[in-house]
Amino acid sequence: MAKTKTVFICQSCGTQSPRWVGKCPGCESWNSFVEETSRPEALNIPRAAAVSFEDKPVLLGSIETRHETRLTTGLVEFDRVMGGGIVPGSVTLIGGDPGIGKSTLSLQIANALSDKNLTVLYVSGEESAQQTGMRAQRLDQKAGRPLYIVNQINLNTILGYIEEFKPAAVIIDSIQVLYHPDISSTPGSVSQVRECSAILTNMAKTKGVSVFIIGHVTKEGTLAGPRVLEHIVDTVLYFEGERYSTYRILRAVKNRFGSTNEIGIFEMQSSGLMEVSNPSEIFLAERPKQASGSVVVPVMEGTRPLLVEIQGLVSRSSFGVMRYKAQGFDANRLSLLIAVLEKRIGFNFQDRDVFVNVVGGVKVEDPAADLAVIMAVASAYLDKPLAFTTAVVGEVGLSSEIRSVSHIASRIAEADKLGFTKCLMPKHNLKNKIEVKTKHLQIAGVESVGQALEELG
Repeated sequence: MAKTKTVFICQSCGTQSPRWVGKCPGCESWNSFVEETSRPEALNIPRAAAVSFEDKPVLLGSIETRHETRLTTGLVEFDRVMGGGIVPGSVTLIGGDPGIGKSTLSLQIANALSDKNLTVLYVSGEESAQQTGMRAQRLDQKAGRPLYIVNQINLNTILGYIEEFKPAAVIIDSIQVLYHPDISSTPGSVSQVRECSAILTNMAKTKGVSVFIIGHVTKEGTLAGPRVLEHIVDTVLYFEGERYSTYRILRAVKNRFGSTNEIGIFEMQSSGLMEVSNPSEIFLAERPKQASGSVVVPVMEGTRPLLVEIQGLVSRSSFGVMRYKAQGFDANRLSLLIAVLEKRIGFNFQDRDVFVNVVGGVKVEDPAADLAVIMAVASAYLDKPLAFTTAVVGEVGLSSEIRSVSHIASRIAEADKLGFTKCLMPKHNLKNKIEVKTKHLQIAGVESVGQALEELG
């Protein structure tokens, strides 16, 4: 028997060290090294889990490709985030905060696939089969569906069940509780998470089984375990939402078979997650009329236009300490836009606190929201409201110029659909032909921030 030795492994990045160190030299995290035992012999991985590789290189043009038939669940929001459906043999990682609804979403996906007479294996390592069954009843699970539930954390046993039932999809809840018996470290360690994920990925590619892996997140909001976990999977989905809000956002940050940064919006109800077909109307439902600091911007989330309300508030600072705070918007970008207002327009924020909030818990990263943020802050500063039916879109440069944005036709169409009568947009976008039929929307091109601020009442 080979000799067992002790190593210290960083639980954040997987860096190994023969002794304990306080600061990881790989990811520079503190107190992340944990002692684990290691055996040099190779893992006893089943032959069925191994990938068969080509013996010799082949010409790219000689490879015969075929159109992959995707598995559609019927959940329109989920299918769009996945790029039109589930690709057979793909591996999807779903992460999110505790209690956000990851298991509920996974069980609804399993129900939807089993409705199409597809065999699904749901591996629950954190709940018993009876507890999962109680949750399934709440989600209107019907008898007769080929949906199998098993409470198991031994990877070898799970691979045996996959070989026996030959499912079209496998859901692992969660990867942090799985373990391989040939690895001496505890479940949830870097070694276990890395090896179990690699074995499941190899199995999915070889057998054409779609695998969904639920992963925990750290207190910083990133997926727990080694970073290699996100590299080996095909799709990474984050399930986001405010703790005290019923709305949930499913965001794709990596997708080899579809658009990245695509989102799907759901509402958590007693019967499970319900799709929100028109999120723009939901986010703007409680928007106040004739209130300063309120501006609507059409942002792009993947291929989808979404109207969101940006609120600004400017108040006198206490003790001369200015604060620039943003919720749902990059705080560094906010500081840059405030500097543009001060230097180019002449505003004075030396004794003012500035707060920006994106309503609905949406995180806006689209640079086209720059002008809306500036308009919201200026409206709150001057206490002059923008017209209620006016939308604003445009990227702002350091010289206060308004730069053009992409997908302008989709943005305008979304604003027109919800009854907006005017849209401030970059003048450079007007030079391109905007092929969109609007009912009552008037388009106004602006070249600078100063010209846009003339719209404040």
